Amino acid sequence: MRVAVVGHVEWVEFAHVQHVPAPGEIVHASGSWQAAAGGGAVAAVQLARLAGECLFLTALGDDELGRLAASELEALGVRVEAVWRDEPQRRAFVHVDAAAERTITVIGERMGPQGGDRLPWTELEGADGVYFTAGDADAVRKARAGKTLVATTRASDALVPAHAEIDMLVCSASDSGERFGARELDPAPRFVAETEGAAGGWLSGRDGTSRRWAAAPLPGPAGDAYGAGDSFAAGVTFGLASGLSAEEAVALGARCGAACMTGRGPYEARLDLSS
Repeated sequence: MRVAVVGHVEWVEFAHVQHVPAPGEIVHASGSWQAAAGGGAVAAVQLARLAGECLFLTALGDDELGRLAASELEALGVRVEAVWRDEPQRRAFVHVDAAAERTITVIGERMGPQGGDRLPWTELEGADGVYFTAGDADAVRKARAGKTLVATTRASDALVPAHAEIDMLVCSASDSGERFGARELDPAPRFVAETEGAAGGWLSGRDGTSRRWAAAPLPGPAGDAYGAGDSFAAGVTFGLASGLSAEEAVALGARCGAACMTGRGPYEARLDLSS
């Protein structure tokens, strides 16, 4: 199984709080930690756990945090191939409240690899599954050289001009930043998976069919929602790459998201099919 992610990284500082502060309020964190995360990184780590390895083509800030992010992801089993940008590494701050919900503030522009960057793009040719979160239109076209291509709607600025067929477009029904119509893509994606957290989600086909999937039960107490959606996308990518149907792939994705929910941060609890 050869899987890859083309996307972005954020250096994230997490804080456990009772609730997200109201305007003007001061809240005290009961715990805090930092990690290399963001949608591309989280998906790459989950894919590495499922497939045994994962190639991650990305762009990182040429600074201390960018270098630290690369080393941390490699320690988590990801093969990082990065182009180094002469700008600060993108960061984020995450409140995790008593209900396990995450609230995110990002600092800096999303950095994704461009098709003209000196990266091992040819390794995507014939890859079983590729997940795309950030980059330019040329990077999308090069990702399309994989047998299966899954993408997030947050990459719409690259997806629209690329005119590459997406096997499954993943989006969150509750996130205003992901309200992007699949009809804007030409060709239209084969499937669209719209997630609704604990309510499951909707799987829509290019043929006009639509059906709901149920959320997977949590394998333990809810701890942290950060990374659950990205873990879902990784599971979908692995499922389609393995030859599963779209329905079976979103069910696997739901299991990955549920597992992630039970850990602290996006890496403490991940689905491992061998266990």
